Amino acid sequence: MPNINLTNAKSAKNDEFYTQWADIEREMNAYLEYDPDVFRDKVILLPCDDPEWSNFTKFFALHFMDVGIKKLISTSYAPDSNPAGRFYQTTLFETGDPKFDAAKTRVNGKLFILERKDVNNDAVINIEDLRWDYLKGDGDFRSAEVTALRDEADIVITNPPFSLFREFLAWIVVGGSKFSIIGNSNATTYVEVFPLIQSNKLWKGATANSSDMVFGVPKGVNVAEADRLKAEKLGYPSDERYDYTRLGNSCWFTNLEHGRRHEPLQLMTMAENIKFSRHKDIRGVEYQRYDNFNAIDVPYVDAIPSDYDGMMGVPITFLDKYNPDQFELLFSAEDMTQTKAFSVEPLGDKRVADYYAAGGTGGHSKGHRKLFLYAARPWVPYKRIVIRRRK
Repeated sequence: MPNINLTNAKSAKNDEFYTQWADIEREMNAYLEYDPDVFRDKVILLPCDDPEWSNFTKFFALHFMDVGIKKLISTSYAPDSNPAGRFYQTTLFETGDPKFDAAKTRVNGKLFILERKDVNNDAVINIEDLRWDYLKGDGDFRSAEVTALRDEADIVITNPPFSLFREFLAWIVVGGSKFSIIGNSNATTYVEVFPLIQSNKLWKGATANSSDMVFGVPKGVNVAEADRLKAEKLGYPSDERYDYTRLGNSCWFTNLEHGRRHEPLQLMTMAENIKFSRHKDIRGVEYQRYDNFNAIDVPYVDAIPSDYDGMMGVPITFLDKYNPDQFELLFSAEDMTQTKAFSVEPLGDKRVADYYAAGGTGGHSKGHRKLFLYAARPWVPYKRIVIRRRK
């Protein structure tokens, strides 16, 4: 089996990445910091989540009364329908319950519900009051059964299968609920995702945008040694239940407000950047203008000039600190429909020839409407978003 990362998770279909408690806590606390009532009297759905193994249900069950949740619903995916199901093991939580069914445990998903009912009469509502049963189906989020739960929910929170991120996001958006989910940071340039960011219907979460996230994986899954060591260095050595891997390009996507996205970027003027920038390709050098589009290329977020009113191409990491009150998102250079709408010139024969003559290895052809630079060589900058400062 290949090494685990977000890219080959799609081909290996290894989607069992268990989110760590600390990452959940940091992100949820950012929402609560902005709005202490964000979860109050809300129905929260945690699909793709089994509290026997995952931390999402445990976290919200612990804080059920603290944050005023009305109802907590979790669903899990049947092992026989899950490519990682070969790693599944039943637990005493299930086998010790009279409802346990040896056949259903492999082919049916499970439903977990926590409400404002003290089921065990201990004067506390927590995970001990969680009720469960088998779903009729396998727990696939696309099923009518789980979709009905989505329609009941006010907020959906989970770490969905990485290989199904596009489909999962579309499923949430159609439902019209609030959400907070984990995905690949590169998803910001997907044609299904960027328009949602443009229209202020989705944005990056408050945490983990510039740091590694650590995930537990089932025992027996092959983890790259470098990722295992990095996870261990971050405080997650392998234990009896999991091995751990770090994924540096994972992040939260949400439409829950957090104050950090309204913090303005502190930037220097163009003249100050040229004089003082810590980047040698900015300091003492003029900003480069695209050969086929009237905009400047800004290769670093901290080099965005505060006084430039024209269009600028910036790296996708800009979205980690994007303030919609400060900048306008115009288009993604990865979306050929959008680049055509903004009249980006096709590369044409000469630019393509110059690109390959200079050693370029990307799959670019003359009809592609990609932003193109000639300095310091003929090249296509990696994944640019074109922005403009709001006045």
